[in-house]
Parts: sequence; C-alpha cells; structure tokens
Amino acid sequence: MWWWSRPGVPPRAVTLRASCSSLPARCTGCRMPSWRVHGRYVRRLSDAPLGGAAVVIELTVRRFKCLNSACPAVTFAEQIPGLASPHARYTPLLRAALTSIALFLAGRPGARLAAALKIRVGKDTLLNLLRAIPDPPDQGVRVLGVDDFALLKGNTYATLLVDLEARRPLDVLPGRDADPLADWLRGHPEVAVICRDRAGAYAEGARSGAPQAQQVADAWHLWRNLAEAVEKTVGSHHPCIRTAFATPPVTEEPPVKSLVTAVPPVEAEPFEPPDGTLDVLGKPRRLVPRTTERYEAAQHRLAAGMSLSAIRRELRLDHSTVRRFARAQSLDELLVKAVNRASILDIHKPYLHQRWNEGCHDIPQLHRELREQGFTGDIQSVRRYFRPFKKPHSPRPKHPSAPQPKPRPAPKPRRVVRWIMTNPGHLSDADATELKEIRAACPHLDAVARHVRAFADMMRDLRGDQLPAWMDRVTQDELPALHSLVNGIRRDFDAVTAVLNSPWSSGQVEGHVCRVKLLKRIGFGRAKLDLLRQRILHSP
Repeated sequence: MWWWSRPGVPPRAVTLRASCSSLPARCTGCRMPSWRVHGRYVRRLSDAPLGGAAVVIELTVRRFKCLNSACPAVTFAEQIPGLASPHARYTPLLRAALTSIALFLAGRPGARLAAALKIRVGKDTLLNLLRAIPDPPDQGVRVLGVDDFALLKGNTYATLLVDLEARRPLDVLPGRDADPLADWLRGHPEVAVICRDRAGAYAEGARSGAPQAQQVADAWHLWRNLAEAVEKTVGSHHPCIRTAFATPPVTEEPPVKSLVTAVPPVEAEPFEPPDGTLDVLGKPRRLVPRTTERYEAAQHRLAAGMSLSAIRRELRLDHSTVRRFARAQSLDELLVKAVNRASILDIHKPYLHQRWNEGCHDIPQLHRELREQGFTGDIQSVRRYFRPFKKPHSPRPKHPSAPQPKPRPAPKPRRVVRWIMTNPGHLSDADATELKEIRAACPHLDAVARHVRAFADMMRDLRGDQLPAWMDRVTQDELPALHSLVNGIRRDFDAVTAVLNSPWSSGQVEGHVCRVKLLKRIGFGRAKLDLLRQRILHSP
C-alpha cells in the first residue's frame, strides 16, 4: 500500500502487510511443536528504504499455546526467520545497516546520515545498537602489542592491546596501570612475546601477569630516548660550536695592488642569520640575563638543600620552570633552548635568505611574496626577523682587500642533533662538512656521534650482544645525558636487548593508536570508553 501526500509528490512511506500460515510452530522454550493458535496481534517492523521512501512491514503474528505441561512458557509468539526477532522493531537488514552507520559515525552524525537516507532513528538508539555488538571471538594471541592513548590528554588514558600477528586490536583497558594489564594477561597464558614502550607500569604488569613471555621494548621510543640525550649534550656544548664557527673561513690572499685602483661595485651585504642572543644594538637580549639570574638563584638554593617546592614559592616561578633549571647541566643548555624557539617563518627562511642576498631589502615586498606562498603571519613578524640585520651604516672600505671576513652563524642545536642522528650517507655535502668541523672542534660531540653510529648499527643489524660493550664505552666518556640513558637501559636490560635481537616492534601498535585518535575525534567527545572500545574493536 502506497501513501502519497498529494498527486505528483513522491511517496513518504510504504506499508507492506504480511502474515504466516505455516504450521506447526515450535515453542521458544522447550522447542516442542504446537498447532493450537491462542491469538493474533500486529507488529510494525521498520525495513530498509525503498525508492527514497521509508518502508514499514505490518506483520500479523500468531500466538500459540505450548502443549508441554512441564514448560514454564504457557504461550509463545511465532518468529519468522530473517524477518522478525523477539522485541525487535527493525528487520535484520535495517538493523545491520544502522549498526554499520553507528560503527562508522557514532551517534549524532550517524542520525544525520540516516535521516538523509530516509531512516528515522535517534542518536541514542544508534549508540545502543553499537553497545549491543558482541565482542569478537577470542582466538588466542602469541605476540601482543601494548601501548597507551589519551582520552583526555594529561588526565585520562587507556591501554590498547593489539595482536601483532593477526594485525587487529584485541581489547581496550581503562587506565595505563600495571594491574589491568596483569589481569588480562593471566587470562591469556598463550602469550609468548609482549612488545611495549619503556614505561615502568607496563613492564611490571607484563612481568606479573605473564612471566613466561619475552618482553620487547619499542625501538622507536629507544631511538627517541637516545635523541633526547644527544639534544641535551649538544645544548650543553653549544659554546664549542659557536667558537668553531666564530673563526672566519680561510680565504685566498688578496691580489697585489695595482697603480690604478678600480672602484669596486656596490654589492648587497650577505645575509647572516644570528644566534639569537643579541638584540639590534648588539647587546644581550633581555631573555639572556633573566634566564641567567633565575638559573643562578635556583642552583644556589639547591646547593643550600632547599626543595623544588620551596624554591618555587620563594622565586615565584612555575614548578616546571624550577625543575628545568634544576635538571639543566649548564646555563648554555637553557640559553640555547630559549633563543632558538620555533617560528612560523622557519619554513620560509631559506627563501628570505635568498631574496635578501639578491638585494631585495623591501620588507613589504618580501611579505607579499611570502603571502603568495601560503604564509599566514603579518608583516611585523617579517620586520622583526630582519631588524637585527639593519645595522648602523659604516663607511665602506675603499679596497676589496680591506674588510675582514665576518664570522659564520653557528647552526642551531636541533640541526646539529639531526645531523648526528642521520645516516652519514644521507647527509648533503655541506651538512657533512659542517658536522665534520663540529666534531673536530668538540671531542665530546665527536664521541656522541661515534656512539650514535654504533647504536644505529646495532639496531640495523640486530646485534643485541654488542649492547654491554657499547654501554661500557659510553660510561668511559664525560657525557652525563648519555650516562642517564645507560642507567635506564640497565633497569630494562632484557627488553632492550630483545628489541636489538628481535624483528618484532611496536610500530604496528602506533599505527592503531593513530586510528584510535581519529575514531575519538569523529565521536565529538560524546562517547565514553565503552563506546570507543566497540568502535576500536569492530571498525575495519
């Protein structure tokens, strides 16, 4: 039966009337057949849309009397396979479609899509369908990946478990503590390998819940810890780099003066990025003496035996600031981080350097060119960047041989760290030359570069047997940051050795964590952990 709102308008709904005439029907409790019809009633089932119109099936259902006197069910209603199920308001076809919509789009976005498909459903109904999806069958796991992700960054976290052989999520545990992981592992004694990060909670949970399993630390986190130690070392030895680059490069001797002196052509002064510690007048920036004063005050109070909380209250600083001053190996490490902060101009600086050296000193013109390349900052950011290079005019020397070569700008610590952590075969000739000069000027950084290369060779060739010798060589050099890394490796020695000997890693788990972040954002913060868990486990 078709319903029209008025002639010429597509139908709003389609109503189909159906009934079943087959006999007998089996009792839902004892499965005994029955021919005695007790009564009839009509059920309205929503079905998938047809031709842009909603479909409603009016099903006449018979109620039978159970002939088994021992059965607790006196009467029962017949169920038509593939069309009706107890207490259902949707057909299996429509229920499967709505469950898929809820799985991909969650509540409110799913309801909007269903409305566009001519399906009337509420967001809470979709969430209930999502909760009703049964968990996938437990097929056992041999290699398990463990990692955490943030539900509310800095506040609430959860733990993701992944079957690395089947490449699928297994479960989501609340929190990132040792007890939930240990309880889950006790129910899965077949686990033989556990890939995890270097967090102590996961190490303790794996040790207590699955003592038979081999723990494998994450290679990426291990390499990141090494990079952090290298960055601290480069920051503390950055004065050596500045001293090496302050020496002008060796140039050829000027030619012998002739009797007729030619007037040299006027050329634009080369662009030389500063190290960030001086202002326009060549004096130290206000940030430098302020950081120096706070560092000395914090160190003096630490030497007197004061706690970090007491220093924070007395100096009226944030606790993280006082902790950073307390952990710094030297003042130079703090100054390097303070004056080399990230800027929105960083990706455009090579182009600005080129245009400045070409003679274009017009700031508005440079800003217009950057806007054409996608730069979103204002003109003041460009003007502030070039302000240190507009120095007071000085008389130009009369002969090309008169001026002395200027010192080269020292590379920033992040760039030096990238050179050290990169495969030497992948460095450009200019970067390799500057790194070689830095290693020649500072023996500590030369030792760091050697240790990084040796560690990279161990990771590439899976030679975990060389780790103890590498740790002994590191401890023989005066490298406090690397010594802290070695102490951490000793506390987790077996797992670190395993990652240098095993092909398994947590890289696949990190990919699943990225997918979890996408699912969490699609949910608009509406779903709690139970709904997010359903989407993680059942989303393709």
